[in-house]
Parts: sequence; structure tokens; C-alpha cells
Amino acid sequence: MYIIIVGGGRLGYNLLKALLNEGHEVLLLEKDARICRTIIEEMGSVCYRGDGCEAAILDEVGTGRADMMVAVTGDDEDNLVACQVAKHKHNVPRTIARIRNPQNAALFKKLGIDVTVSTTDLILETIEREVPTHPLTQLMALDEKGLVIVDVKISPESATVGKTVKDLSLPKESKLALVIPNQGNAHVPAANTVLRAGDQIIAVTSPESKEALQIALRGV
Repeated sequence: MYIIIVGGGRLGYNLLKALLNEGHEVLLLEKDARICRTIIEEMGSVCYRGDGCEAAILDEVGTGRADMMVAVTGDDEDNLVACQVAKHKHNVPRTIARIRNPQNAALFKKLGIDVTVSTTDLILETIEREVPTHPLTQLMALDEKGLVIVDVKISPESATVGKTVKDLSLPKESKLALVIPNQGNAHVPAANTVLRAGDQIIAVTSPESKEALQIALRGV
């Protein structure tokens, strides 16, 4: 797979090393001559000095045959432009953009960026997983499907303890995928599966239905 990375900061550098170790063909675009020189001295001709936002530079590095563009500069606007040029001028199938402001995620998606990665959101998700009383944690976003995978914890105080799955008023966009009990083996829930205190429910739902799903599973 041919992957172009825009931005030679710490994130771009580590991503470059990891992808090369996995056997991919990777080229990093970086405007800073010093950074480019350092990378070339360490890893060979895998860095090209140039602005990844400029169509002419992307032409020079063969972006038309790239399978993926990953823009990880520290500037959201630069990452957006680089991915847009790659996708709309060079027909790159997959684009991934780093965003520093989580509020930009919806705009990037609307403008055709396939995947956005927000450090802020990743940290918040980690905190949610580490806080045992947090009732719902988003595990993953399925951007192409407009869905998310969530983990809902059933507390002893939940009004649904003792109820079966068929008794729940789940949002129509929501599907229960897995029940992980405190004791025993994880299993796919059936209509007669009874919810117990301490259960973790892995479910698929729409972002808009997360709160309704939480209420349906916990009763609060």
C-alpha cells in the first residue's frame, strides 16, 4: 500500500516508522528542510520537502497512485486542504486527518474527509473507560455507516435489572451485540436474555440515539 503522510512532527515521524516497519511504501511530506534532512539521514529517501497542501507538490510525489493520505500537521486547516486536494484532484481512496479542535470533526466529514482523529476525543474516551461509574462509553465510530459502537454498564441501581431484552424499548437504530457479565462468559443477547447488575452491554447505534439507548438499557 502506498501511503502519503503530510507533516513531519513527532506524530508523523512515529507513524512513518511504524508503517515502514509493516512493509508499506510510505512517503512523508514536510516543509521544514531540517526535519526532512534528519529523516532522510535516519531512514533513507522516504521524506520529500514540500507543502502537502499544494497540488503541484502532490503531483510530483505521485499522489494519483496513493492508496491513502494521512495529514497530521498541527494545523487543522492544512490537514483539511491536503486531504481535499488528494481526494478530489488525485482520487485518493482514503483520507485521514488529524484535528486539534474536536468541533471541526463534523465539518471535515461534510467536506469529504473519510476519517478524523482527535487527540482530545481519544483522551476523553480513555477517561470514560477508566471511570467505573460512567454509564456509557463510545468505543468506536463507524463513520461510513453513520454508527457508533458503545459500551453501556448496568449498575445495581438500574431500573432494567431483571428485565429481559424483549422488554426493553430500544431505539430502532440500535442493536445489542454482546453481553459481558461480571461472572461467566460473554454472549450474544437473545430476546429472553435477562439483564443483571454489573453487565456490560456492547451495542451499535447512531450518534443521535446514544442517550436514548442508555435510558432504554439502564432505565435512567
